Amino acid sequence: MNTPTSLDIAGLEKVYDNLAVAIDQAGHEKSELFLVKLALLNAQALGDAAIFESNIAAALKDL
Repeated sequence: MNTPTSLDIAGLEKVYDNLAVAIDQAGHEKSELFLVKLALLNAQALGDAAIFESNIAAALKDL
């Protein structure tokens, strides 16, 4: 199992900026597919389905 790490605010801002640029590059018609592929790649890198499921639940809150 991988040991979870966290990003500081600067790291999160960089990730957010890179994600926004990538979504723009994917375009409106393929942004959803891009996000699904990204989520699956990150789940694989995380290596823990339970943590990923918890992250899904957290992301769904307050939409």
